[in-house]
Amino acid sequence: MIKDTVLQSLRELFPDPEPVVEEAAAESAEGDTAEDDKKKAAKKKVEPRVNGVIERDHAQYGYDIDVQLDPGELLAAVMILDKAGFFLECVTGVDWIKEEQLEAVYDFSRYDFDLCRVVVRTRTSRSEPKVPTISKIYPGAAWHERETHDFFGIKFDGHPHLVPLLLPEDADFHPLLKDFKP
Repeated sequence: MIKDTVLQSLRELFPDPEPVVEEAAAESAEGDTAEDDKKKAAKKKVEPRVNGVIERDHAQYGYDIDVQLDPGELLAAVMILDKAGFFLECVTGVDWIKEEQLEAVYDFSRYDFDLCRVVVRTRTSRSEPKVPTISKIYPGAAWHERETHDFFGIKFDGHPHLVPLLLPEDADFHPLLKDFKP
């Protein structure tokens, strides 16, 4: 099945990192109570996995594979999907204002009956939002990237014609940013 092949290829390229666990401070002297043990256990913190490949339940999420990666890894993932016969559905953005990041989101699917939808996500700094263009692999992405640039301000490095698509040519604003005020 194509889903298993793509999942394996993506996991080989982007293995899931192990979660980082901060251990509680060194144990105190004798006489720790059950209350102290609870406090120590509460101090242990598991950092969430940021990058990696997750298999999802299509009925629940609407896609089968969720790929979260750094902008520098984007082209490698997109090439895997292209070789596996996927087409690009859309490119959009998400403003994670509290984290000071913007996310470019790419949705891929297939035409055949081997239904498999893949979402690829990459985050970039909100102050200098840059990700590489995928328009050299998927030429139709050029329009999607221009729209995403219009509305979120994400710059797509290497884009052949990154000019406004829907906004006025002199627009110096991005209306889908959460702090945008008309």
